[in-house]
Amino acid sequence: MTRETNGSATPDGGDHARAGAREWVGLVVLMLPVLLISVDATVLGFAVPYLSEELRPSGPQLLWIVDIYSFLLAGLLVTMGTLGDRIGRRRLLLMGTAGFGLASLLAAYAPDAATLIGGRALLGVAGATLMPSTLSLLRNMFHNERQRLFAIAVWGSAFSAGTALGPVIGGWLLEHFWWGSVFLINLPVVVVTLVAAPLLVPEYRDPAPGPFDIPSVLLSMLAILPVVYGIKTVAKRGLGVVPVAAIVVGLVLGYFFVRRQRKLEHPVIDVSLFRIRRFTVAIGTGLMVVFAITAALFLIPQYLQLVEGLSPLRAGLLLLPGAILSIAAGFVVAAAARHVGTPVLLSLGLTLSALGYVVLVWLPPAGGLVVAAVSFVLISFAEGSVMTLTNNTMLSTVPPERAGAASAISETAIELGAALGVAVLGSLATAVYQTELPVVPGVDEGRMEAARETLGGALTTAREVGGAAGEALTATARAAFTDSINVTSAIGAALMLYAAVQAWVLLRPSRPDTTRAQR
Repeated sequence: MTRETNGSATPDGGDHARAGAREWVGLVVLMLPVLLISVDATVLGFAVPYLSEELRPSGPQLLWIVDIYSFLLAGLLVTMGTLGDRIGRRRLLLMGTAGFGLASLLAAYAPDAATLIGGRALLGVAGATLMPSTLSLLRNMFHNERQRLFAIAVWGSAFSAGTALGPVIGGWLLEHFWWGSVFLINLPVVVVTLVAAPLLVPEYRDPAPGPFDIPSVLLSMLAILPVVYGIKTVAKRGLGVVPVAAIVVGLVLGYFFVRRQRKLEHPVIDVSLFRIRRFTVAIGTGLMVVFAITAALFLIPQYLQLVEGLSPLRAGLLLLPGAILSIAAGFVVAAAARHVGTPVLLSLGLTLSALGYVVLVWLPPAGGLVVAAVSFVLISFAEGSVMTLTNNTMLSTVPPERAGAASAISETAIELGAALGVAVLGSLATAVYQTELPVVPGVDEGRMEAARETLGGALTTAREVGGAAGEALTATARAAFTDSINVTSAIGAALMLYAAVQAWVLLRPSRPDTTRAQR
């Protein structure tokens, strides 16, 4: 992979080359698409109660509104990463940014659940063009390892900044405007990116990328999407012929995809990267962290608004300290990594994350504001530190010319983790909620079916019923929803503890590895 502009690095891209002023200013521009992604994901959780009441989506429709974005993002990242190598990563970034703005407009003014699902799907397609570009551009802009670790912390802080700003801005918008306004906050960032990126971000492309292998592109999509669909359906409805068949088909096609990549001279994904233990552990850890936290970000805002009765703005402010600490966490570990090994820092961060989920296991159905805030602080701080370390580990183990392939794999894993987090843990939460919500005396079966779809639907039904029966339905539904958070949080805690042990064992410098040691 060669660089077309900006000559601060040595021709061979050695790690001793230090970035100049243009790279650092360009880094700020690269943060903007990341900010788009994180804000879009965060504010949606706060808008769910409002769109649930106005659009009245079914339970499956609500999950599709949330997770179809991540499904398409995961399925298309490989394709878009390969496309960026051919047409230029900056060019792909600009195309995706423009598409993201148009899709945001469609989602904002969606008149029904089906249209909103379509808008979110287009956001996923556009988002798939953004994510492979930013991290791979960063790898080629920052060759010095210390500078790169700090740059990754800055880049990663955009995720946390989006988490911090999304709830506050989104909460204010939801109190003053309709739910679709949360999508319109993307537009100013889109405009700034389209203006600034051509001026400040150098273009990178592979001068000899090889042929565009269409069968590989199709196989990658056909392997990922059936597996995600199958897991989602099993989690929602249990084992069945169709979802199991979908998973099997996806795995079989995945096998043929990997087999084809091994034979191609110019593969879409360089699967040989998985032979590097540090790379594989970093990718797996990032996937597990995103898997757990995405479900938490889906459920906690609903708890604060629908169970505790907070306004969107107050709910966002309650989560603000955790989001701010997540920003600080990346810089803390970037400084500490000079003195403490990555395995130690990574294991500590994952253990802290597990503790945050353990706190959520004890979240009560009433009076749980402090518990929710404390758990979010622990989870967010840990997430900020862990993602900085895993991204740096991933990029440090591959040469600059393979950064594009490595970034595509990393972003695919992250978005697949986000999709699976909502699909599996979100569907499990729905199943627990439905199981724990018994028939309430005075509420007919038709209305109980509506109440079992979502907590927002239950509260709307309770207001329609009124009286003692309505109050009983409200209390029962809130308790059932809290139970669903308790169960999914226990799974999150167990997963983070496993990831902590894995990082400690497999990343320790004392174990032989084919990659260079890193701190």
